[in-house]
Amino acid sequence: MGVAEIAPKPQSAEGTADSGTLRPLLLLAWPVLIEQLLTMLLGFSDTWLVGHYLDASHLAAMTSLNYVLWLLPNLFALVGIGATALIARFVGADDRALANRVLHQAFLVGTALAVVTTMLGFAFGDRLLHALQLRGESVDHAARFLRFLLPVMPLMMLEVVGISCLRGAGDTVTGLVTMILVNVVGVSTSWLLMLGVGPLPETGWDGVALGTALGHVVGGLVPVARLVVGRAGLRLRLRDLRFDKKLTSRLLHVGIPGGADILFIVSSQLVFLSLINRLGDAAAAAHGLSIRLESLGYLPGVAFQVAATTLCGQYLGMHDYRRATRAVLVACVAGGGLMSAAGMVMFFGANPLVQLFLGPSQHGVAELAAPCLRIVSMAMLPLAILMVLTGALRGAGDTRWPLVFSIVGFAGVRMPLAILLTQSWNWGVIGAWYAMVIDLTVRAILVIWRFRHGGWRRVRV
Repeated sequence: MGVAEIAPKPQSAEGTADSGTLRPLLLLAWPVLIEQLLTMLLGFSDTWLVGHYLDASHLAAMTSLNYVLWLLPNLFALVGIGATALIARFVGADDRALANRVLHQAFLVGTALAVVTTMLGFAFGDRLLHALQLRGESVDHAARFLRFLLPVMPLMMLEVVGISCLRGAGDTVTGLVTMILVNVVGVSTSWLLMLGVGPLPETGWDGVALGTALGHVVGGLVPVARLVVGRAGLRLRLRDLRFDKKLTSRLLHVGIPGGADILFIVSSQLVFLSLINRLGDAAAAAHGLSIRLESLGYLPGVAFQVAATTLCGQYLGMHDYRRATRAVLVACVAGGGLMSAAGMVMFFGANPLVQLFLGPSQHGVAELAAPCLRIVSMAMLPLAILMVLTGALRGAGDTRWPLVFSIVGFAGVRMPLAILLTQSWNWGVIGAWYAMVIDLTVRAILVIWRFRHGGWRRVRV
């Protein structure tokens, strides 16, 4: 059942109780919350395995690979963001035929992009790892891992684009089902092959890489299978995969700034990571572990971000601007409250959380990771606001302003501060995390300004 079937019609918006907004938000958010939790558990499983059975060079490589695993699927964000915004708008306007046309254009553009990015990955993947300032054995481990991932890039595209289209139509359950199966395949494969359980060979690091790759294979096939059968009013048919120049232009008009925003964020994070990698394997490993633990805290933000994206787009398709605004504000309150609570847990439970994922030989990593968690706990509320409001702007098709804010935050705040604190003041990885928190706060203030301005209500997609 899509949100368009749940949400009240425009004429019933006046006098709607808060529960009338909260219910569709929760219906959209809870599958995403569990889906993202499962995604994190897959990463936690790999980190735990590497942290307990391999050495610091593998853990440092895993830190950089976590960013690469974030980068590769987000290469298709320009398709996914545009598809979500357009499909949500057309579903809200009760035009399922046009929503289905967007679906097919999204897969056509995504296929072309997957071919190009896969070729570029094979050509320049090793250079990317060297640019991240990995040293010694760490870069060799990361390069070997990457060779397992690049062949499944087309499946990553199917996963990102398929789930994005379904989210625009109000279906967040497919993403949850996908991640359940991805975890079963990915975690079990990594553990069985790395440790050599039963008759299986003990493959160590390669087993973790193969498990991750197989997980993405499943992740691509599940949403496509659901779309071929038909889901949330969308159905994928081979005969409808015909290029539509006008509709593709509309898709890219929204998607390119949104995709550029995400790619700029990921690229900036990679530059930020290269700065930390220069501080040595212990700092890199501590940074990677802290990012993993922090990611648990912002899961509610991701869930309500997706809900705000879908509802904002669908209500604008109904021309119900009041409900669109209310939905976003309720998402901010719900996501902000949950993430603030998670920040409290990180602040007071930093040491036990870090020790849970490290063996006795990783004491130096633990001493650096725990303070990082306490620092970022102070930014949970600004991060929640930033995530939800950015999602709402994307759902409205207002994708240019978030790109501007990202450029200001990373290029104008985070990187200059990180260089100052890590190199001039010698604060190490702790200084880099202070720079990150200040950046998140600045961007939260900027996106609040844009939302209050109200220009997002008038964007045409």
